[in-house]
Formats: sequence, structure tokens, C-alpha cells
Amino acid sequence: MHKAKKSLGQNFLQDEQIIANIIHQAHITEKDQVIEIGPGLGALTRHILAITKEIQVIEFDTDVVLPLKAACAAYGKLNIRQQDVLTVNFNDFYQGQKIKLIGNLPYNISSPLLFHLIDYAQFFKDMHFMLQKEVVDRIVAYPSEKNYGRLSVMLQYHFKCEGLFDVPAHAFHPKPKVESRILRLTPYVKPPIIAKNYQLFSEIVKQTFQMRRKTLRNTLKVLVCREKMQSLPIDVSLRPENLSVSDFVMLSNYIGAHSCQVI
Repeated sequence: MHKAKKSLGQNFLQDEQIIANIIHQAHITEKDQVIEIGPGLGALTRHILAITKEIQVIEFDTDVVLPLKAACAAYGKLNIRQQDVLTVNFNDFYQGQKIKLIGNLPYNISSPLLFHLIDYAQFFKDMHFMLQKEVVDRIVAYPSEKNYGRLSVMLQYHFKCEGLFDVPAHAFHPKPKVESRILRLTPYVKPPIIAKNYQLFSEIVKQTFQMRRKTLRNTLKVLVCREKMQSLPIDVSLRPENLSVSDFVMLSNYIGAHSCQVI
């Protein structure tokens, strides 16, 4: 078997029952355009190809290309882009039909990659990813839960976020030291509540969670002038982890509309 590279966060999925469950949960049909991130040795790829007959994969590791091609040769057309997925422009793949994205994401780049994919949310039908369980728990967390944070707010603004099922460490080779979970992200055609100034909304979320243990009165003072602080439509004695996505949007819309920002 091809040796997994620790530097790339590689752990190859090999449990056929888990693979079948992922394919089932992804609801892939023969008409779908599917892109797989990090196909590795093709454990998922060949099952997808058996349905769609063609797939685009993004793989950084040149050493897996030959075994990947060999594993998938009998199933359909395999299109490989050898590139760091963090640099991929997903506009290149969009041909008028929304794309299904799937993958066993390297744990060492999962958060940067998810933020990267936000920029292309409009092109995707849905996404199904295998991630470290801890990361999925953060993404689907509710306000006031200890793992609720910036990643939760930003992804929940753009997507319906669902943790589907756990994947035990023994389903991989080599066996990772952490448990995994399947995440489904379904982009909103229109967010439930819209930030009128998205850049301001994003900056407020980032700024407040950088000092998550401090109250909003302290974390917002670099963004909001002192005389406007008490008129904000939220309780500034709260911490950022207590605010819902809607609260953050309402806050950013108020600050943007009332010229509360520090000049």
C-alpha cells in the first residue's frame, strides 16, 4: 500500500461500510457534477465514478496519481488537477450546473480550506466532508456552547451545517489519533438574514472572537466610537460566544447604518 505522508495529513479511508454510508448520505446521482478533494488512493472516487462515470479530483500529492488512476480505471473518466486546493479557483469548474463537493479533508488545512470555499458557495449544490470530529462540533455548535466561535458563525451564515455520523479511527490506514465526523454543508440560496456590509460583519466576528473571553464592550471599542457603544442593539456585557449569527448580522447592520465606526 502507498505510504501515507504525515506532512500532508494523509490518512486513507479503507472501511467499505463507512464509504458506502458516505456515498448514500451524499445523494449522488448520475446527472451530478462531482469534485472530490484529496482522493488519495480512490476509496471514495471509484464508488462515485460507478454512479457518475466522470469525476474531477484535486490532489496535491503527485505520488498517489498512478495508484489512483489504476484504482479507478475500470469505473469511468478520471480528471485530475494536481494543485494545492487552497489555491484552486472553483470558478474554473462551474459550467452552469451546481457542483457537489466531497472529500476526506487533510486535518491540517481544514479550517483555512473551509474559509476558502466560502468564496465559492454560490457554485455548490452541497458539500460532504470528512473532518476531525472536534472541527465538525465547532462548525455546528450553538451560541453559548464552549466550542462555538468564528468558524461556527461564518459557516452558519452561508450554509446549513449538519454533522451526519462519526467515523472511528480504525476505518483509516494509518490509524489517526483523533475521531472523525462527516459534515454536510448546504449553501443558502439567500442567507436567512443578510449582512448589508459583509466585510464589516466578517471583521466584527473576527475581532470579537480574537478576544473571546472579553465582553463585547471591550472587543468592540476598536470598531465602535465610545458615545455609540450604549446604543448598540445588543447587550455589550455579553461575550461573543453568546451571540447568534443573527445577532452578529444585526449588530453589523446597525453599526454600518449609524456611522458608529471609529474613524
